[in-house]
Amino acid sequence: MIVRAASPDDVPAIADLYEELAHFYGVGVEPLADRLVQIRAALFGELPAGALLLAWDGSELAGAAAYSFLWPAVGMHRSLYLKELYIAAAHRRQGVGKLLMARLFEVAAEHECSRVEWTADDVNVDAQRFYAELGVPVRTSKLFYRVSLS
Repeated sequence: MIVRAASPDDVPAIADLYEELAHFYGVGVEPLADRLVQIRAALFGELPAGALLLAWDGSELAGAAAYSFLWPAVGMHRSLYLKELYIAAAHRRQGVGKLLMARLFEVAAEHECSRVEWTADDVNVDAQRFYAELGVPVRTSKLFYRVSLS
């Protein structure tokens, strides 16, 4: 298993994995051509919206961790925010998530982040169990707000 940053050549594989992710969440899937354009713009466009770590099992994309940096966090440091951790169904419970999280923590340290933060859906007990197995406690001191613009 190899974990590395996404490159423009990975966009078709990312589009396929994110189609599986959309089915996982029970949301509609945009046409492939639209997904390819959106992924290229979000990761490799003029103003990237985030970054993506990929876990490869040979030529198969096994999982991905989408993240971005937030500022300020503690003091004037930045934090790394994990937006989405997704492991392909065929690769779950094989250590892929742990590899991606370990690399994510390394990326945060390399960029002198004061913390790594993320959320999990309250109904996703598998994700909650996974994070508990990492030894990460749940923080209940914040509330989550969202305004949909589209």
